[in-house]
Amino acid sequence: MESSRAVRRRARRSRRRPVLHTALAVVAVVGATAGGTVYVKARAHTPVSAVSSAATPSPSSATTTQEAAVAEPVVDADERLADAMQAVDVTGEQKVSVAVLDLESGDSAVHGNGVFDTASIVKVDILAALLLRHQEAGTSPSAREKAYATTMIENSDNTAASALWDAIGRAAGLDAANERFGLTGTEGGKGALWGLTRTTAADQLVLLQQVFGEDSELSETSRSYVQGLMGRIEADQRWGVSAAADGSGWALKNGWLPRSTTGLWDVNSIGRVTVAGRAFLVAVLSDGNSTQAKGISLVEAAARAAVSVFAGEEPTGGATSASATGAAAVAD
Repeated sequence: MESSRAVRRRARRSRRRPVLHTALAVVAVVGATAGGTVYVKARAHTPVSAVSSAATPSPSSATTTQEAAVAEPVVDADERLADAMQAVDVTGEQKVSVAVLDLESGDSAVHGNGVFDTASIVKVDILAALLLRHQEAGTSPSAREKAYATTMIENSDNTAASALWDAIGRAAGLDAANERFGLTGTEGGKGALWGLTRTTAADQLVLLQQVFGEDSELSETSRSYVQGLMGRIEADQRWGVSAAADGSGWALKNGWLPRSTTGLWDVNSIGRVTVAGRAFLVAVLSDGNSTQAKGISLVEAAARAAVSVFAGEEPTGGATSASATGAAAVAD
């Protein structure tokens, strides 16, 4: 048996051994961007080095804190667009929805999720559906179809639109093409009423990607054809999303329609605009406008607000463009 003196010696040796302390802590520091997006900073404490029990650790040997990871603030483009739209004057029964895509970065934003009448912006969809049918059949549009396409897009001719509406099989043909294009919230108008096709701003952005993007069901030849027509809109129809462009860098199609049931106007605009060398796809839909001019003013202000989200410019007010003021107050 051990003697009491041996036990005491062993206990004293044990107390002189250094004690290892290891600590790991993560502190979450939560902040917020101006748009309300939360970000997190993670901080980690390094393990404490071995410290003798006989001495008190000095400040220099205490646990050091270092920033292990900082998450980049996540910018919510939809929130930024909603903020930009606060500068847009929406009055009375007006409703508006807008969608924008920065072709350089691939970033997009949508404000509003309502469903609207297309009026004549559907003419781009009709032409895209016609070209897709010809691609699948291995044929080319006839001279007559090309003539219709030109006046339908450049002049917003309704007779030409009705002829090509029939050529694609009306709503059934449009809906079939849109399924291929990836539009999920668009439904062709009943019977001959192509202008009462219902759609969303988000869907129109998808359609614009089919026309102006490379990842498309349409061939390069078909895309170039539609783009060319949209870049030659007649002078008195050069309003709408083109208000967001910095000069002549635009291609568009507008739609305007007074509803007989309410006396209020549907006013829409879709297209591509260029700002400081960067290209944007923009779709703006509106209804409940007391006049065509007020609808154009709303659409143009919304287009400028949408592009400002990615172009870094402050949206300006909703002043109606000179071309809009002189636009004929008739259904297209």
